Amino acid sequence: MPTITLPDGSQRSFEQPVSIADVAADIGPGLAKATLAGKVNDTLVDASTVLDNDATLAIVTSRDDEGLHLIRHSTAHLMAQAVKQLYPGVQVTIGPVIEDGFYYDFAFERTFTPDDLTAIEKRMAELAKEAFPIVRSEIARNDAVKFFTDLSEEYKAEIIRDIPEDEVLSLYEQGDFTDLCRGPHVPHTGHLGHFKLMKVAGAYWRGDSDNAMLQRIYGTAWASKKDLKAYLHRLEEAEKRDHRKIGKQLDLFHLQEEAPGMVFWHADGWTIYQQIEQYMRQRQKEEGYKEIRTPQIVDMSLWEKSGHADKFGDDMFAVKSEDRSYAIKPMNCPCHVQVFNQGLRSYRELPLRLAEFGSCHRNELSGALHGIMRVRGFVQDDGHIFCGEDQIQEECSTFIDFLHSVYEDFGFTEVIYRLSTRPANRVGSDESWDKSEKALADALDAKGLDWKELPGEGAFYGPKVEFSLKDCIGRVWQCGTIQVDFSMPGRLDATYVDAKGERQTPVMLHRAILGSFERFIGILLEDHEGKMPLWLAPNQVRIMNITDKQQDFCKKLEKTLTDQGLRAQCDLRNEKIGLKIREATLGRVPYMLVIGDKEIESGQFSVRTRDASEKGPMDLDTLLSGLKAEITSRGRNPLEG
Repeated sequence: MPTITLPDGSQRSFEQPVSIADVAADIGPGLAKATLAGKVNDTLVDASTVLDNDATLAIVTSRDDEGLHLIRHSTAHLMAQAVKQLYPGVQVTIGPVIEDGFYYDFAFERTFTPDDLTAIEKRMAELAKEAFPIVRSEIARNDAVKFFTDLSEEYKAEIIRDIPEDEVLSLYEQGDFTDLCRGPHVPHTGHLGHFKLMKVAGAYWRGDSDNAMLQRIYGTAWASKKDLKAYLHRLEEAEKRDHRKIGKQLDLFHLQEEAPGMVFWHADGWTIYQQIEQYMRQRQKEEGYKEIRTPQIVDMSLWEKSGHADKFGDDMFAVKSEDRSYAIKPMNCPCHVQVFNQGLRSYRELPLRLAEFGSCHRNELSGALHGIMRVRGFVQDDGHIFCGEDQIQEECSTFIDFLHSVYEDFGFTEVIYRLSTRPANRVGSDESWDKSEKALADALDAKGLDWKELPGEGAFYGPKVEFSLKDCIGRVWQCGTIQVDFSMPGRLDATYVDAKGERQTPVMLHRAILGSFERFIGILLEDHEGKMPLWLAPNQVRIMNITDKQQDFCKKLEKTLTDQGLRAQCDLRNEKIGLKIREATLGRVPYMLVIGDKEIESGQFSVRTRDASEKGPMDLDTLLSGLKAEITSRGRNPLEG
């Protein structure tokens, strides 16, 4: 007679073994209909799973993250079923869940076309309406090999042959389709009505270029029609906001094959870059950081001693000179320790905060490069804090406040916090990892922040907190980080003298707020759709004359604004004013001043914005004070007429 304990602490007892679906029905018909699976003693299982002993149970529905994962996993199977029905000669391979959707790899004699995707999607919808029960069964390993071999599913059979012989496997059957899968899955295909097939791409079998090329069909699936529509809208918005398109349209930067993964900054793009660098330089100075600069190329022995050569050797660019091996630095931390090591350090100097706009290079795979978001050459707003163990939590807390302030100045108010803990491949003692992880957790808790743990995702030398930003269309970007490192200072012989006159090894906190400048600028361009806030806009004010008679006045006005620290420029071309306004608007110039005889006579300017609203009329002093106030407030108080 099992007793089932629910998440609210209530209990339900049954006189005989009972399935999760039966428990849901006992609670109420609405929940029974919505049930997708259950978490029994924190393990996710099918709704058909029978409970014959006491257990804790959480019913999983489409409102839960696990429920959405199940929907996507089951929709991958639904797609495979539709493909097999439409194209009987296809072989199925694997079909996992990925972020926002799923894919399935197929072996087929010809290339799938857009028309094929339309046909597959239509058949999937028909199968979903049939509400086929999805039934789990178990099978011995050798029997599973024969089962799929008899179906001419050689790829499935190959997967199974790599599994130990004594292992029992599970199959999931829906209608005429059976797939090898650990599960769990939704109870029937009727739960799978909201999906869209996105694209076809090539993929090597098991990711090995020596193997056969398969076809990967990507799809997305959601719990409701509303969620699917919202996601597709986000994709449309993301396409419009692609930083590569914006960069070309606004003449900000370019990349070319002769320097893969390296950015050529154009004048306007470099202006944005410089504004961010100058801002961060001033903010770090206010926070007590000392800015330094370290070499680009360092002897390989330092990277071997720090542990980076062993961990990241394949990602490092190596060079040789005079029988010595060097690496172009992939990160700045070992070099910062060298600065700390110069001279005898005292506990009175701690915490010592060092910062560098460090230029780094990493040999990223060419296929992973993506505009300025993923590059080989980049600059980090890198910083390292050398401190004692008793200062860790306070320094982490201070850094979190600093980070929040910076993000707010860039317009980001929603931050996601993740604590990444010790990976299997790591350096340092368990004791130091315990201290490090506790210090970060305590700092987050002290701020009252809602955070989640990412087990095993820490750096090889220490745990870290990752700070991710959510942009205006709901995308999440991981940018900032703070990492506690008990290991590297000791490996690189860093010491200080404590209050008792004894040598101690400092703790090293690795921290960044923006991450790489290149990636952060890409994020800003996409978040703002190229309409950068006034303080970052490369061209802040465009002055346009109506006729040649106003040219001299426009030039004087440009000089006045420039002398006041504004980035202003004239458009004195012999073109219609409508064309000038349109081009300035497409160029995302925040403010436009149209100058005619009336404006010169009155001293009042009609100010137009890139969003086609009118501000004004206003005199020069009012205009200047308004623009300066908007710049100072980082766009929080836009110019008002």
